[in-house]
Amino acid sequence: YWERVQEVLARYGILLIADEVVTGFGRMGEMFGSTYYGLKPDFITIAKGLTSAYAPLSGSIISDRIFDVLSQGSDDHGTLCHGWTYSAHPVSAAAGVATLDLIDRLGLVENAATNGSYLKQCLKDAVGGHPNVAEVRGDGLLAAVELMDDPSAHKHFPMMSVAPKIAEAMLKRGVISRAMPEGDIMGFAPPLSISRREIDVVAEMLRDALSEVLGS
Repeated sequence: YWERVQEVLARYGILLIADEVVTGFGRMGEMFGSTYYGLKPDFITIAKGLTSAYAPLSGSIISDRIFDVLSQGSDDHGTLCHGWTYSAHPVSAAAGVATLDLIDRLGLVENAATNGSYLKQCLKDAVGGHPNVAEVRGDGLLAAVELMDDPSAHKHFPMMSVAPKIAEAMLKRGVISRAMPEGDIMGFAPPLSISRREIDVVAEMLRDALSEVLGS
């Protein structure tokens, strides 16, 4: 799919912006999600993973093609200024450098690749057979479990009311999860350092929470 998308973009000279705020810095088992999917973006937006959210920091990465245009434009029309008062704040920049060092030193990208497939399989094993589970999906350490009243008929629960209750039931069991805003979907984006034993716990607590809220 993405290979064909790239062909269309190249054919018509369309620029590609990859939003890597969530998928960047190892989440997908590659340093960037665009690498995982074989994309060649012209712009990459980055944020949360750059500092592990310990300090606010965001940025943009641009391709040589875009850089050349900006460079030539600056020569022709004056420097492009786009700074703000707190741009490149030294505390946030230091947090970013430290985070990148830990990602490399602890092998967190590799951990996300190996344990990401394990996470998806554990979730499938734990709840894939539940009558209200429509789909278990994920890549790297980013996974979701979609819930429906009747998956075979693609019938949703009324008012998207189930996922928040499951998130609450999981929190009581010591696991932080997220009820996604679009539909009854449980989202999982665990720390890149998560162990397989911890993944087992997440899957077990999801199974128990489903049983509590929806029955077996």
